[in-house]
Amino acid sequence: MAVQQQITTVTTNQSSGEWSTGLCDCCSDMGTCCCALWCFPCFQCQTASHFGWCVCMPLLDPCAFLAVSCCMRSSMRERYGIQGSTCGDAAVVCCCYICTWCQMAREVKTQTTRGVQQVHVVTQQVRMA
Repeated sequence: MAVQQQITTVTTNQSSGEWSTGLCDCCSDMGTCCCALWCFPCFQCQTASHFGWCVCMPLLDPCAFLAVSCCMRSSMRERYGIQGSTCGDAAVVCCCYICTWCQMAREVKTQTTRGVQQVHVVTQQVRMA
């Protein structure tokens, strides 16, 4: 007798279309704020890594005129279903660079904690020999 098992994973992501925290909501997560304050380059690299990007990407920001931060913010909006525009991302990055990174770190943390809902469907078929 052979047993065959099939596992199907369906993922869904619920999004409100807004950032989970405001740009200046640093007090909502003091750990994130303190980490950014103590070692901002390390904080950026950690945030990029948690988002799934290369750890060293944020270090290219000074050479690329903040393009890495703008691209990451746009990518994050797209992945998490957050409304906005590339021009808006560029404006926020240029005006509030550190606050932007803190908001992105909080968003990654929130999305990871909230998690992507997964539904597992298990189908077993029994074949008799």
